[in-house]
Amino acid sequence: GIGLLNKIKAYRLQDQGADTVEANKQLGFDADLREYDICKQMLDHLQVTRIKLMTNNPKKIESIRELGIDIVERVEHQLGENPHNVEYLNTKVEKMGHLLDSQPE
Repeated sequence: GIGLLNKIKAYRLQDQGADTVEANKQLGFDADLREYDICKQMLDHLQVTRIKLMTNNPKKIESIRELGIDIVERVEHQLGENPHNVEYLNTKVEKMGHLLDSQPE
C-alpha cells in the first residue's frame, strides 16, 4: 500500500522505537492502505466466488466481502508469540483490531 521505499522508511522508524501504525502515520499514511480490487479480478477470471481466507485482519475481511466475494471461513494466521514479535502482535490487536487467538469475527 505505501510502496517499497516507504516500507523501508517505516522499518527504520520501527527500529527507532515506533510501532508499525505510528511509523506509517509519521510518514503521512494511514495504518493500512492496501486495496484488494485485484483479488476480485483474479477470482472472477478463475470463476471463484467463495473462498477460505487466511487472515487476522478484519479490514481485509470487510474489504473482500464488499467486493462481493463470499468468505466461507476465516483461517487464523499466527506462528506464535516470541520476544521478537510480541509488541508487533500487540499493536496489530490494540490499534488495528486484528483477530488473534481465535477471537470471534
